[in-house]
Amino acid sequence: MFRKILIANRGEIACRIARTCQRLGIAVSTVHSTADADALHVKTIGESIEIGGAPASESYLRIDAVIAAAKATGAEAIHPGFGFLAENTAFARAVEAAGLVFIGPTPETIERLGDKASAKQEAVAAGVPTIPGSEAPSEDRHEVERIVRRLELPIMLKAAAGGGGKGMRAISTYDGLRDEIESAMREARNAFGNAGLIVEKLILEGRHIEVQIAGDGDGNVIHLFERECTLQRRHQKLIEEAPAANLAPALRQRILDDAVRLGRRLRYRGVGTVEFIVSGTDYYFLEVNPRLQVEHPVTELVTGIDIVEAMLRIAAGEGLPVKQDEVVCQGHAVEARICAEDPNDNFMPSTGEFAYVRFPSGDIRVETGVESGSTVTPYYDSMLAKLITHAATRDQALDQLDRALGETSIFGVITNRDFLRRLIALPATRAATFHTRLIDERIDTLATTAGDIDSEALAVGAYFWMKRQRAAASGNPWQSSSLTGWQMAAADDGLSPIPILHLETAGDSAEIRFAPLQPDGTMLIGVDDARIRVQLSPLADDMFAAAVNARCETVRIAQKDHAIFVHDPRRAHTMTAIPYLRYISASAEISGELRAPMTGVVLKINVTVGSRVKAGDPTVVMESMKMELRIASEVDGVVTAVHFKPGDTVERNAVVAIVEPELIPQ
Repeated sequence: MFRKILIANRGEIACRIARTCQRLGIAVSTVHSTADADALHVKTIGESIEIGGAPASESYLRIDAVIAAAKATGAEAIHPGFGFLAENTAFARAVEAAGLVFIGPTPETIERLGDKASAKQEAVAAGVPTIPGSEAPSEDRHEVERIVRRLELPIMLKAAAGGGGKGMRAISTYDGLRDEIESAMREARNAFGNAGLIVEKLILEGRHIEVQIAGDGDGNVIHLFERECTLQRRHQKLIEEAPAANLAPALRQRILDDAVRLGRRLRYRGVGTVEFIVSGTDYYFLEVNPRLQVEHPVTELVTGIDIVEAMLRIAAGEGLPVKQDEVVCQGHAVEARICAEDPNDNFMPSTGEFAYVRFPSGDIRVETGVESGSTVTPYYDSMLAKLITHAATRDQALDQLDRALGETSIFGVITNRDFLRRLIALPATRAATFHTRLIDERIDTLATTAGDIDSEALAVGAYFWMKRQRAAASGNPWQSSSLTGWQMAAADDGLSPIPILHLETAGDSAEIRFAPLQPDGTMLIGVDDARIRVQLSPLADDMFAAAVNARCETVRIAQKDHAIFVHDPRRAHTMTAIPYLRYISASAEISGELRAPMTGVVLKINVTVGSRVKAGDPTVVMESMKMELRIASEVDGVVTAVHFKPGDTVERNAVVAIVEPELIPQ
């Protein structure tokens, strides 16, 4: 076994790999970018080499810098994790050329599976069914367009060199086809360094089933059963489970056998995942991921096999850790990916600093790379954490996962936590009658609408704010009965005659009035026209016992600057507190200013000064967290200023262009 390895990755996967290494007595080092100097994986591992700037192309994708870091720390081998260089043939070869061990498949295998087209050819040779479509990737936009027009719609454009939903576009109409192809190619080039696309028939209501395989490189290959990854958005997995539910035993066995047969043909070394799309009793090969998968924990929990340990032992020449007949699937495991994105704003990526992070304890497995005080930047993937549950039955595992999500507090950055709870509560999810387009079809149900203001949550936040404002008046403001909400002449119910606080939340706002604090700790709070009586009693850390009108419950509350975070049993709320007088004196926004929705890099400018635009026209294309964002004009008018050029980094809310609105003739 190795004495020391270097983990060439970041975030939760770096922390997870390190945990197994430390259990096995293997020393660990890692790398980081300038943006990750204070990241959790750097603190957890303890030895890290800075290898470049914040963009991945200047750090985590620098082969020379990673290998130099491994040599500087005395590592014998490099584990690539997933993403970045994990499926890079040149990197695997460079590691071996440097006299180090690459913990993964051979460079030759990675090359054979290096794009979806060549992997498809391997599947055909192994007798595994494949999806109709193009046989080879193309970087020629015109050729891709010709292939699309030859096939029956709908079709799928796929980045040949990678996965994770990057460079993928579902095409159901020829309208805008050229722009979709260009966008997919651009995204593929940025994510994988290769703009090549393949075109395939789109299976509209399929299930995404994948098989975990492991091989010793000498032709011995086993499977660790299958995983269900059907619940996806934008072709990115959100919920994964093992084993797949409602899968006929005979169909399951055929899929497992095909995955193993393909692995044997490849003389596969290490662990990998063979992915399939299942439609009825038919199934088709999708791709092979020659690396560790994000969702590997569900397989570990149902088989009891540490997949990272298996990777290490195979790479060290110890062979497969188990035989096929020793692999048993017990119980059911489900995983949820918590991401920094806003489901109520078209899943816009979210960046910023975590004011407070708390994950559930107990039997819940938590994989994360963030903590209170961590910062989410626009340079890397949006996934923050994974929660994984394991129980005797699928229903029990889903129930545990719902509770675990409910006990998770992430304040300061918008996440999909509440969206995930609604997703696993869907009848189709519970009955496992889902398909890969379920989320798209039910998005109106799953994403809440702006304007659904929760007056009681705002009242709790306002109470907390007022207590903080008056803290200087008492050594312990939570026990003082002398504090009052406002001292001006009040109405009959004691509420101040004018608003004292303006609270903004989820695209809506409310004006807050306060009555004096009562001796029993209660306070009447006016939220617009509603009158709500609140009492908060501190329990521990961020926990409070909240009495809101007639209901009593436990809530978590935190505040950072002007932001107040309230997490009640129903959902998490973020509100911005602005003293009312300051709010009403603020200047109105200038119409026609096009602002960056978040920090990112400008990819394309579609206008110049003097261009005429219509409301809805995309003017600027940005990239953030490996996703493209299009900034559209909200008015008809003429572009009077463009403040950035392609390649520039822009901060959130920066004005990227200005459109002078057209005057409507009277």
